[in-house]
This record gives sequence, C-alpha cells and structure tokens, in this order.
Amino acid sequence: MRAEILSIGTELLLGHISDTNATYLAQQLAALGIDLFFVSQVGDNLERLTETLARARSRADIVITTGGLGPTEDDVTREAICAALGETPSVDPTLATDLRAFFAGRGIVMPERNLKQAWLISCAQPLPNPRGTAPGWWVERDGVIIISMPGVPSEMKRMWEYEATPRLRLSTGALLFTRILRVAGLGESTVEERLGDLIHSENPTVATYAKQDAVDVRITAKAASETAARAQVDAMDAQARAALGERTVFGVDTDTLARVVLKTLERRGETLGLMESCTGGLLASLITDTPGSATVFRGGVVSYATEVKAQFGVPESILDAHGAVSVETARAMAQAAREQLGASVGVGVTGVAGPDPQEGKPVGEVHIAVATNRGQRDTSQQWRGSRSDIKSRAALTALNLLRLTLLDEEAAEEPIASGG
Repeated sequence: MRAEILSIGTELLLGHISDTNATYLAQQLAALGIDLFFVSQVGDNLERLTETLARARSRADIVITTGGLGPTEDDVTREAICAALGETPSVDPTLATDLRAFFAGRGIVMPERNLKQAWLISCAQPLPNPRGTAPGWWVERDGVIIISMPGVPSEMKRMWEYEATPRLRLSTGALLFTRILRVAGLGESTVEERLGDLIHSENPTVATYAKQDAVDVRITAKAASETAARAQVDAMDAQARAALGERTVFGVDTDTLARVVLKTLERRGETLGLMESCTGGLLASLITDTPGSATVFRGGVVSYATEVKAQFGVPESILDAHGAVSVETARAMAQAAREQLGASVGVGVTGVAGPDPQEGKPVGEVHIAVATNRGQRDTSQQWRGSRSDIKSRAALTALNLLRLTLLDEEAAEEPIASGG
C-alpha cells in the first residue's frame, strides 16, 4: 500500500515548530510495511489544503493528515476533506454530547464554535481522543483511506497507536510482522550490495535505511496470521544474516551498540573504563545514557592534553615518541584506563576531530584501541566531515570494536567439541 502524509499548519511553514509528527509516522509506516512516497507541509489555507488533499488521494491508498482539527477559523482540515470529497458535514449528536461533557467535567462552558469538532460526514468514522477535544476522522471512499489526526504530538501518537493502527491492520487484509536488523561496520551501499536479490523480494520485503548509529535492514512479511508472518521473517532473517555476515548484525529493532555492549559485559562479569580525547566524552555519554551502565562502567578520563594523559598512566616515552595522536598512544590509553580505573576492559580513543590539524596529523585521523585481560585490538581511521560527525563516528566505531573484541573472546572461550 502507498501512503502520503500531509502536515498541516502555517507555523510549520514559518519554521516556528519542527515536523516531528511526520518523522514519527514515517517510522510507523515503515514498521507496518506500508510504502511512504510523499510528505507535504501545507498552511492553514482551505483552497491550498483542498488541492493538496485531492492530489494526495489521486496517488496514494492512504492519506494521513495531522493538524487543523481545532475549533478556530484557521483549523480547516475537516472543511478541506469535505470539499475534496464533495460532502456536507453535520453535527453528530453523540460526539456533541461527549464534547460538552468534556468541558463540563472541567467546570467550563463549551464555546459553541467547538461544535465543529463534533462534525462527521457519511463516509467518516470518529477516532476517539481521550487526551483532547478533537476527535480524528477515519474516512474510506473510492478505495482510498484518509486518517485525520490532531497536530499535538501526544494526542496524535495515542490516536495512531490505539485507534488508527488496529484499523489499518484490518484494512490490509492480512497481518504484517516486521523485524529490523541493525548493522554496524558497513555502509548502506555495501549492505544493499551484499543483500543482492533479497532486496527484490516481494513477501517478505527487504529494505535498507542509513541511520546515524547503524544501517537498518527492515524485513516485513504479510500473512494470514502472526505465526505465519513471523515464520517468513525468520527465514529471511537467516538469509540476510548469511549474506551480511553474522558479526555485522549487532541487534534487532531498538537495540543500540551501547546497550548490546553493556549486556555482553554484564553477562561476562566484566567492567569498563574509558580514556578518550577527540570524542570529548561522547563515548562515555553513550554508555551512561544506557540503562544498566552503573553495573559495569567504572568511569572515564577525558582530556586532549598530553600531560593529563601522562598523569593518568600513559607512559611519557610513548607520548614523546609518537605524540598524542597515534595508534601506540590509543593502545596505551586503553591499558591505562584498565589500570587507573580498576576495570577489566579499557578503551582508548585519540585523534583529530578538527577544525584544525594537530601535531601535523590531518583532521579526521582517529585511533581506537581496546585492552582486555587477553590482549589488545585496535583500528585506525581517516574520516571526512564536521567535528561533530568525526566525534560521532569515532564513538560508535569504538563501541563496535569493543563488541567485536568481546565476541572474539567468547568464541575463544568456547570448548572445542571432540569427535567420536
């Protein structure tokens, strides 16, 4: 099914608010396996909104609107739907009673202009809104569904989850089940290349999405039951992991690298210490922003200065020979983090985030190391981008290097099965 989103409100066009509703709905539609082709922002103008709505109906199976359901003159979403469909609204007695009761329960006399929020047309069903005065509309006509919801994010999200989504699942004629594989260490084009013909599968469908912290591979199946849809997703999941390489998939759905790493450390009874310079504490922030970090995170040292690195255990001989930005220094920082913070695992990150070169090293040069009881592992990278881009990539790469190191150690600890 094809969907289109219309975000309604002049405040959007003036830049007074951000269109977070469209972002949320786009994510929800992807999870339902519904293709989103267009997103439009329209001001509070009846003529332009009617024209935009009519165009959306001509090219989409589902049109979702947010905003314009208030009681004032510039709230014209209902009027636009009526105009686009050639319908005349009337006050629904039940909605009107509920609306008056809402105001009475708060000791307020309802303004008569609020009665427009009790309008309905023949092809519309009301979508309850317990968080506000504006019910939504579910409209079905000529094979096209219009879902009209309030612009207030809390009201819209509640209505989408409890009222619109269940109706959508029924309207698709089948149950949809989605799983998202989260991939680290590969770019989106590489992920798509490795998936090959799986991308062209019609059921389940497979699609890639580049996110800030990973590349997501969305697998969505449609079937008569959840059990059947889940079985289809499981089969495609196995094929996708085989194509991508099992080690590249670090989690599913809402997993983050930090969460996966912390769970692994906790399971192994390990603790973590950090020493970071070019990331400016971002790596520690990602760790501490994750629930459960207190059980394994011993602390971190953040400094750009060589004298501070030396003070916290980095040998001056290494700093003198290789400087603050080198793989040798990253290794020494990881080991110092273990020793100084009393952790079993240490991570060191050093580099040049910019805006200027350092020690003759170019902007974007980054060195990362992980130290454990078994030894060390490191990586050196050269990236382009802004200071914030380089810091983010360095922190995420450090987390992924830590994840891979722990995977390797677990694999080495597994007993080798003896032959019969």
